[in-house]
Amino acid sequence: MSFELKVQKYISEQQLIEKGDRLLIACSGGIDSMGLVHFFKKFQHIFEIRLFVAHVDHMLRGETSLEDRFFVEQFCHQNNIPVFSTSIPIPQLLREEGGNSQAICRRERYTYFEELMKQNNIQKLVTAHHADDQLESILMALTKAGTISGMKGIYASRSFSTGTIIRPFLAVTKEEIREYLQEKGGLYREDASNAKDDYTRNRFRHHIVPLLKNENRNVSSHAVQFAQNLQQDDDVLRAIALERFPHIVAESGKQSYTLKIPLFQKEPVALQRRIILILLNYLYNSSKFNHSYTLISSILSLCESSHGSASLHLPEQFVAKRNYEEVKFEKLTDFMYENLSHQTVLMEEWTQLQNGTRIYIGEASNVVHTKGQNVRTYFFNSKLVTTPLLIRTRANGDRISLKGMEDPKRLSRLFIDEKIPLEERAYWPILVDAKDQVLAVIGLRVSKSLSDLKRESDDMVLMIASENSNVSSLK
Repeated sequence: MSFELKVQKYISEQQLIEKGDRLLIACSGGIDSMGLVHFFKKFQHIFEIRLFVAHVDHMLRGETSLEDRFFVEQFCHQNNIPVFSTSIPIPQLLREEGGNSQAICRRERYTYFEELMKQNNIQKLVTAHHADDQLESILMALTKAGTISGMKGIYASRSFSTGTIIRPFLAVTKEEIREYLQEKGGLYREDASNAKDDYTRNRFRHHIVPLLKNENRNVSSHAVQFAQNLQQDDDVLRAIALERFPHIVAESGKQSYTLKIPLFQKEPVALQRRIILILLNYLYNSSKFNHSYTLISSILSLCESSHGSASLHLPEQFVAKRNYEEVKFEKLTDFMYENLSHQTVLMEEWTQLQNGTRIYIGEASNVVHTKGQNVRTYFFNSKLVTTPLLIRTRANGDRISLKGMEDPKRLSRLFIDEKIPLEERAYWPILVDAKDQVLAVIGLRVSKSLSDLKRESDDMVLMIASENSNVSSLK
């Protein structure tokens, strides 16, 4: 089957395009997105659609990225395709906000696309994700957590803004796109950062995927089929969970929900997980935590028993409190003085603590920028800690192994030596792993397993940021 016929067949099977659609093609100028533009330029009259192209210069590569913008603009002008382009100062945003550069780039890029769709009555955003991207996404999800949400990979279409995102190239591989563009005599721009191993996806792309393709050259197509089947199965189970949800979870106030444990426990575990995902969507009004296996497992554990009381601190100042046969999920109104139990730390996310401090834990190889001067960075080996990592208050017997000391030091003694007021010690945030190993007394000291300098075996980074000056004196 020819490349064009394969893509046309996939578009038809997935019902991605309708007569009269106005499509906005996200085009970086690279080989994938230029292949996408060439394809739709040829078939726009057959599909009876209207084409638009959008390009974003993230200003991360100086003149080179500006030349990418000019390249896309020139191609579109020469082929009478309306083009929108902009330059977004990502380096400045990273300095102001901190966080992961890729995440901020994606957020700003899609915000721009959303504005264009609203302003120009465009129904569909088209991206050039292909079968190899699908394989990489599934492998990365499996390595990171293995949740169903992550393993479902990339959808052929999903809701976005006032319309839909569609991915008509999921049926083809990058090599097929390359051959297609070469046949058309199409030019493209190469992003030098794609050749580096700085990003997780690049490492999978350069080292893992080639090994799998040596075993079976059709492995990317298999990944697409696997993801599609999993998506269809999950959609059915989610529909059942949505039907069961109001019988098990009741809204008990603004940003407050109550789960009935006996009814919840009667449901199959597959539906329990999805009921929790629905609940998280209500709490946070987004699906940002759907990929957190740690968070979902922690809530499931809280709901395993209906005896006694327990509490679990969730991201963004939410708490789940179990009282016999009910679990109440609500947002804390006075988080500063609430007695902390356990607050799960999500990877690759800034976690805000109750004392104004925030921490970030992620892969050491990721490009992470920080805000302000009151930031300290530490590196550690993920094999020496057990996930999930938690923030809690101190417990009797807590000790921390400090650099230069043979025996672990009692936290009670540490607070005295550091002259921490007695009333603050009960609420002081402690970073521990799943085996209760103290990794850091946030704002005071860190374990000797953490290092200021990145060692060869270190693959993770801990960043501690604060608005006050205490953090600059961390040891």
